[in-house]
Amino acid sequence: MANEDVLIVEDRGAVRLLRLNRPNQLNALNTLLTQALLDALEAADSDESVRAVVLCGAGRAFCSGADLSEFKELTPDNQDRVILRSDLSARTQSILQKLGKPVISAVQGAAVGGGAGLAIGSDMMVAATDLRFGYPELKHSIVPALVMAGMQRQIPRKLAFELFSTGRLLSGTEMMELGLANRLVMPEAVVDSALEIAAIWAAANPQAMRAAKSLFYRVADLPFDAAMTAGRDVNTIMRSFRGLSR
Repeated sequence: MANEDVLIVEDRGAVRLLRLNRPNQLNALNTLLTQALLDALEAADSDESVRAVVLCGAGRAFCSGADLSEFKELTPDNQDRVILRSDLSARTQSILQKLGKPVISAVQGAAVGGGAGLAIGSDMMVAATDLRFGYPELKHSIVPALVMAGMQRQIPRKLAFELFSTGRLLSGTEMMELGLANRLVMPEAVVDSALEIAAIWAAANPQAMRAAKSLFYRVADLPFDAAMTAGRDVNTIMRSFRGLSR
């Protein structure tokens, strides 16, 4: 399959919709889809006509994680391929918060493993009532290594340990109660709800949005005084943004 087959790219005005498109495999992340997603996210970030991104999945699942059928080829005998695949996965899992454009995930059905990482790695998340979210890798004798950093930063520590060590799955209701999702809707409404939020983002000054998103994640890892200094610097810079009067 060509890249355009495994990932559907659609523009809704200034909002770019990226739909994982391997529904028969529950949108499992094989190399082709992972590369297509990374390329599409980078393209959206560099496209001045795009102001927000919605990430969703075709069919009855958001993303079932890594495509285990590829693992038989990712062995010590193919070390170069193992390294390339790991690097690709790591870059894809980490790019969402690095983008200047805000990203919202519209998540229904299964969102597990790498799919769970993409779901909570987005800036906001709309969860469907049928959501099953978690990290079952250990049940397959796999370490959830590439989603561990995001897990630690997004999920309370003891809950995170429980999820990956027992394989417990969270429902959409639990995701809302834990503050891991921003909206809870019926499965058929999950994309439309995400598009509504993305449209609000798209109406904002793009320079201000990019600066605000960057600052938001920067200050999270800074001591308070350093965070205030970073905020002061951005406050000064933003005075030059067109369309901002205060």
